[in-house]
Amino acid sequence: MWQRIWRDWDWTIVICTVLLVATGIIAIGSATHVNQDGLQLSDLVTRQTIFFLVNAIIVIAIQWIDYHKLRDWSNAIYVLTIVMLLAVMVVGTSALGAQRWIQIGPITIQPSEFSKLLMIICMAKLLESRINKLNSFKELLPCVIYVGIPTLLVFTQPDLGTSLVYMAIFIGMTFVAGIRMRLVQIVAGAAVLLAPLGWFVLKEYQKQRILVFLNPDIDPFGSGYHIIQSKIAIGSGMILGKGLFGGTQSQLNFLPENHTDFIFSVIGEELGFIGCVIVLLLLFMLIYRSIRVAYSCNDTFGMLLATGIGSMLTFEVLVNVGMTTGIMPVTGIPLPFISYGVSALTTNMLSIGLLLNIAMQRKKYMF
Repeated sequence: MWQRIWRDWDWTIVICTVLLVATGIIAIGSATHVNQDGLQLSDLVTRQTIFFLVNAIIVIAIQWIDYHKLRDWSNAIYVLTIVMLLAVMVVGTSALGAQRWIQIGPITIQPSEFSKLLMIICMAKLLESRINKLNSFKELLPCVIYVGIPTLLVFTQPDLGTSLVYMAIFIGMTFVAGIRMRLVQIVAGAAVLLAPLGWFVLKEYQKQRILVFLNPDIDPFGSGYHIIQSKIAIGSGMILGKGLFGGTQSQLNFLPENHTDFIFSVIGEELGFIGCVIVLLLLFMLIYRSIRVAYSCNDTFGMLLATGIGSMLTFEVLVNVGMTTGIMPVTGIPLPFISYGVSALTTNMLSIGLLLNIAMQRKKYMF
């Protein structure tokens, strides 16, 4: 097996992942070191590094499993997803106005993060038998209900960002499954017409985020503070940046959540335009390789899995970078592999492990 891993792994995916995680750990260290005494390593850096190494071992272990077996486990995985999301409502801990986390000893996990990959597996099984058959609302409705239940559970936490990720994954996977374009046009048109009604189901802080996105200056010291400070940080980095540990917005704690949602702003300030471009190129290459894996896969289930992972990464990168640069509302979606977060890092690493498994096994059947 070790020889096969060395021979058949998609090493572009591996190298991009390692470089992105390493960049994230360095950026987290830079963003948080001012709150540490002396040269002591940040607890966040230590924890992120440990979980990366643990997850790297799990990624290797995944290669001994035939991903086709996930098809048989999909019903149990779906039930597990629903149970986890319901558990958050009962025993979850609250922070920043949302109840999304479960405390297990010293570790805080976010079930909605894990549910993204679990739902990709479930959706792949659901759509596998519906390839090129999504031609009417009658065939599409069961899929919408299937995905809609966990999406609503996540939305009520409230976690609008992850709900949107669910929708992006569903759209990407149904597109590859051959949904009829006329049906897409009707659904898109209806969504545009009904979008104003969504205003009435949003929480007050979510409405404020949209208003601030349109005009950050209406609340520069409140809801608009994040966006304003983020744009100042990225803009002040210019071409080459101010150097690691040399930023002002991040080092002087002007930039909120600088190790999680706004980590890209830290990179922009300290590594400049060049650093941002390198990070985006690594992320683009990772997404491109996931598309290539899906395209060259010899079975429908694997193709849908790779498509779901690629859709998830694409949406998260676009929204996070758009959020930090002020061209999208603040949603709390982390930057894959770079933002601090045990649950997000674990989900992304498991996704990479599954992607490598698909890439390796497709060569087994290729002539």
